[in-house]
Amino acid sequence: MIDQQKIEEVLKTVQDPFLHKNLMETGALRELKIKEDLVSMKIALSKADRVKQMQIQVEISSKLKEAGAGSVGMRFTQLSEDEIRALGGFPREAPTLLSPENKTVFIAVASGKGGVGKSTVSVNLALALARKGEKTGLLDADIYGFSVPDMMGIENRPAVAHNRIIPVDRFGVKVISMGFFVENNSPVIWRGPMLGKMLNNFFHDVDWGDLDYLILDLPPGTGDVAMDVHSRLPHSKEIIVTTPHPTAAFVAARAGQMAVKTKHEILGVIENMSYFESRKTGEREHVFGQGGGDKLSDLLQTDLLGRLPLRQPDPHPEIFAPGVYFKDDPVAGIYDKIAEKILRKVESSNG
Repeated sequence: MIDQQKIEEVLKTVQDPFLHKNLMETGALRELKIKEDLVSMKIALSKADRVKQMQIQVEISSKLKEAGAGSVGMRFTQLSEDEIRALGGFPREAPTLLSPENKTVFIAVASGKGGVGKSTVSVNLALALARKGEKTGLLDADIYGFSVPDMMGIENRPAVAHNRIIPVDRFGVKVISMGFFVENNSPVIWRGPMLGKMLNNFFHDVDWGDLDYLILDLPPGTGDVAMDVHSRLPHSKEIIVTTPHPTAAFVAARAGQMAVKTKHEILGVIENMSYFESRKTGEREHVFGQGGGDKLSDLLQTDLLGRLPLRQPDPHPEIFAPGVYFKDDPVAGIYDKIAEKILRKVESSNG
């Protein structure tokens, strides 16, 4: 059975995202009604930010349900200016990924359409860079179709320390995804401006630490989120993923042209699902045709970084990570070679 004391204990573990004080310290609880296991409350935050409100709502709801609540209803209001001043005002911003002094290399992984394996490439490219000794992060920016946590077998959520979100560390890669902040795999139905705010939070409110590379798994196509990432990261580099089918390459060219127009450096093209190779005979079959990667790299005047087969990762019963090619898998070797090419290209462009 839930009661007011338990609710207040939960609110002590949840922080106002802008004042960095817990919700009992800020006097956030404005209204509270408890009827059996049904909880209704009104919470005051220091700023009216719908994305932050969603994050707070998910955190409070999940914690209250663990404490015995059956259902949680929540409304939000805003602290007054006098209340904010009395609490010491807003703290100074800590350095972030977008700070001018930050040296992280951003690599956006894009595609013209869905279903070409862009997220699989993002995950395994991040792992390959980590195997090369690079301090690597992975931002699942495909906000409508987030899949990175499931592909990597991530079951826990990010922690909060020193008023910032700590990414989940999985196989030596720091990971943040929209999937961590959505309850019960709920659909995301926000419009572009709210999604832009969420991306901004991923850059400013996450303690990524000292990264060499941040891989961004972009949504497919050239929609609001992809455009927002391009505008926020003026010096990002980009990889375009396609399949060998000529039509897929034609569609992927649009993503490449957007990178060119926003003055992003295209590192190259990766052709995924290039062929199917029989494990018994070694015979290769080009299920989706041939030539798409070459056609796209020629069109964009860039390199074809590698061709990846149509093949599931080797099973590891002791590790749940269905989208990961581990280092003993032949496909991981292909990713390692792609990572080597990328490191050489980045070093050359920076030198």
